[in-house]
Amino acid sequence: MRLVFMGTPDFAVPCLEAILAAGHEVAAVYSQPDKPVGRKQEIRPTPVKACALAHGLPVYQPATLRTDEEVARLAGLRPDCVVVVAYGKLIPAAMLSLPPKGFLNVHASLLPRYRGAAPIQWAVVNGDKTTGVTIMLLDEGMDTGAILEQRETPIGPEETAGELFDRLSRMGAELLLSTLEKWAADALAPTPQDDARATLAPIIRKEMAALDFSLPAGALACRVRGFSPWPVAYALYEGRRMKIHRARPAGQTGRAPGALWQQDGALLVACGEGTALELLEIQPEGGRRLPASDWLKGHPVPPGATLE
Repeated sequence: MRLVFMGTPDFAVPCLEAILAAGHEVAAVYSQPDKPVGRKQEIRPTPVKACALAHGLPVYQPATLRTDEEVARLAGLRPDCVVVVAYGKLIPAAMLSLPPKGFLNVHASLLPRYRGAAPIQWAVVNGDKTTGVTIMLLDEGMDTGAILEQRETPIGPEETAGELFDRLSRMGAELLLSTLEKWAADALAPTPQDDARATLAPIIRKEMAALDFSLPAGALACRVRGFSPWPVAYALYEGRRMKIHRARPAGQTGRAPGALWQQDGALLVACGEGTALELLEIQPEGGRRLPASDWLKGHPVPPGATLE
């Protein structure tokens, strides 16, 4: 098919590469405008733009799609179908009606669960045992369109959001190729979503990563995994931020939530419901990431210490 591709982050790159390798004609690629990144705030191309340019594809980066000029441009590209993967903009109705095979979206959850910007992170934060990928038809809502195909996968007990992100990006690319083949042959029947079962996955913000030790250790371990590699779970130790990169539940304790102690070379914090959490990898403010056991060698925990 003749396609237009819309996407922005790393998650979308395997899908673009897969449709090119499969021989589909990609008329153009749309991506978010380039933004400054890193400490030096250097302007860099989005991952999808970089991939598209490497393949010699034309790239468009409009600030908005809601103009007559942008609608006319897409119409002029004459796509049979538009593929959207983590593009980051809602598609206006005037565009949705242009391609004869519609807009196909790759979404990293089993819709209608986790509609929104951060389905991977929230699946891990909430302790879900499974997740998956959905290929759906876009409509004017936020991830509300009819479902074409889905594929489910378990979430590993120690899998981080970053690790799951990589797996689902590859799974999404595989499922997209299968769906495009069937969709081109009119071999799929769209299934409307059950709105009564819908849940939301709002954008992740830095302040969400602050750990609340009144929660049980199991829930906190999920939050540590879900906020890895960004924004990274954290707490305050002696008034300074301590990032917590890896942690796991460590049984029961009679200590008050937030109490911090060391035991047999391990760093532990008391949590809600009488549970304890072992901190495995930490990063003190201004320091490097390291095993908590290494940190303890130079920073013995005094009696009465707490994490806040």
